[in-house]
Amino acid sequence: MSRAITTITPARGRNVELLLTALAIGVVILAYVNVSVAESGEIPPDLLGHTGILAAIALGVHLVLRWRASFADPIILPIVTLLNGIGLVMIHRLDLAAGRDFSSGLALRQLIWTGLGVAIALVVLVALRDHRVLRRYTYTAGLFALIFIALPLTPFGHSVYGAKIWIKLGAFTFQPAEVAKILLAIFFAGYLVQTRDMLALAGRKFLGITFPRARDLGPLVIAWLAAAAVLVLENDFGTTLLIFGLFVAMLYIATERTSWIVLGLGMAAAGALVVYQFASHVQTRILCWTDTFSEEGVEQCGQIGAGIMGMAAGGISGTGLGRGRPWLTPLPESDFIFTSIAEELGLIGVFAIIMLYALLVERGLRSAIGLRDGFGKLLASGLTFVLAIQVFVVIGGVTRVIPLTGLTLPFVAYGGSSLLTNWTLIAILLRISDHARRPEPEFDPASMDAPTQVVKAR
Repeated sequence: MSRAITTITPARGRNVELLLTALAIGVVILAYVNVSVAESGEIPPDLLGHTGILAAIALGVHLVLRWRASFADPIILPIVTLLNGIGLVMIHRLDLAAGRDFSSGLALRQLIWTGLGVAIALVVLVALRDHRVLRRYTYTAGLFALIFIALPLTPFGHSVYGAKIWIKLGAFTFQPAEVAKILLAIFFAGYLVQTRDMLALAGRKFLGITFPRARDLGPLVIAWLAAAAVLVLENDFGTTLLIFGLFVAMLYIATERTSWIVLGLGMAAAGALVVYQFASHVQTRILCWTDTFSEEGVEQCGQIGAGIMGMAAGGISGTGLGRGRPWLTPLPESDFIFTSIAEELGLIGVFAIIMLYALLVERGLRSAIGLRDGFGKLLASGLTFVLAIQVFVVIGGVTRVIPLTGLTLPFVAYGGSSLLTNWTLIAILLRISDHARRPEPEFDPASMDAPTQVVKAR
């Protein structure tokens, strides 16, 4: 006697994604209106034109997800759209304060970079049908990561504020280390999925810690040391910290050994002490961190003190969009855009920003947990930790939790390199989440002679 089985089609979440994305665009429109009213006392006549471009970009990503990744996480796109939109509004607000209109300001350039970043993300979503294909290019990704990191040391290198982290081709500048962080995540994931058992079990124990064999850990350490050495030569200590954090986080995830965190913190402290003895640039950063408001600290790094005073002026609820003076802090649209937001949106506003980042990290880790393959779990975790570490380093630097570095706040701060890379990272995460949430194929037990594949309903 056969039994009827009731199947439930798993929710794809695309309608929820569309609704949340529309809500995110609505928040951006409201913020844009607030800035214009505070500056000129009237609603901008070009409101629909400026915000409509961002809405069209987000809608384009949504439609491609419906077409190519219908089970992708429905929360990621709205979060990224809102963060990107808030960044555009704040950059536009700073343009107005500097006397620049939309056609000649930084906000238009940022919007163009957003469009290019989304275009690359869409290519990744369409071309990369299965994230496991990336495992074939484990060592290629590692090699190209080192090449990208070393590019600023070539004749094309360009120095900005003492850090040689850019390449310049005519009027075009780019920060290649941004691309390297994705390539290194692919390399670490591909290598660790092959050797994690050896790293976790094989080796000798010393002081209660099992150290893996040199031949197992060697390629990882060589890749990290080579990258770190080049970055130190370039005075790019922010990216050095980011890559080291990625290295330790992925080792811990792969081996599930807490000792790696202890060793990582010890290695970071030892490396920082050595670099501090020889690099005057690092000594200045430490001075700015420990004694910001001293006479020497104000002379060397007054931007940190100005940023802190700006955040203090914002208080709990902020001065209001368009009513503060964030331009008094140097680089208010890039390195210090967090303090600009904190001044005008207050503690409530920055808590909302931090919660958006926390939710984005949670969705990335949720995708990693839902995957059935080890490479995907490690890659999703690595890419998510790249975002988390970068946010912590940036916000920690401007609030004096840690010394200031040269990284920028993902999706919010002005900068084309960061936008292109982070939208690509999000595209890979969306592809991975589609694979994690997609029902698993299984054989139909009713047909044993000629089994056909059906979709498992959850």
